[in-house]
Amino acid sequence: MVAATPNTIHLAAEEDSSKRRQILDGARKVFMDLGFDGASMNEIARSAGVSKGTLYVYFADKNRLFEAIIEEEVLERRQLSFDLDPARDVVTTLREFGQTFIQWQCRPGGGSSTRTVMAIAERMPELGRRFYENVIEKTNNRLADYLKAHVGPNDLAIDDCQLAASQFTMVCQASLFLPFIFQAAPAPSTERMAEVVERATQMFMAMYRAKGA
Repeated sequence: MVAATPNTIHLAAEEDSSKRRQILDGARKVFMDLGFDGASMNEIARSAGVSKGTLYVYFADKNRLFEAIIEEEVLERRQLSFDLDPARDVVTTLREFGQTFIQWQCRPGGGSSTRTVMAIAERMPELGRRFYENVIEKTNNRLADYLKAHVGPNDLAIDDCQLAASQFTMVCQASLFLPFIFQAAPAPSTERMAEVVERATQMFMAMYRAKGA
């Protein structure tokens, strides 16, 4: 028996990764178009351009396939670039954080995973919990940690930085995210997002700026 060479192993790994990527891309499109309940493994196989047998080699069922897509969403969110250096001034940091945050939330095609998770969270609570903790809560925690570094008589007066961070992200979504997620309106323009984030920043500072600042 001839042992596989390192180069052969490398090529096989690349092919395996490429096939998995092909399946995930096809599945994402089906889930976006049909939702979780409407999607079938047959439809996903057709969209991905693979046989149903090949599909089952990589994913045991539709649940596991959707979980893999959500895991990718989590990884992508973790890679979002928020400049939360404590040395930066609060107004600039909030403004930039808010725009990056809402642009991600309302990116074209970006609402599908969130809508689907919301729809199936009652049946798959573990998936809903992981999505919340790794996507929503971790983003809020990063902002809260930044705010804590600025609490003081010459900066911010905040008793609960977790609450304050959550309030800011929610106000950044005002009039933008819900119409988008429920498909009542298209993705908002860059100008509209900047306007809403600017108002959110002003409201936040009016509420939490320290009296001595």
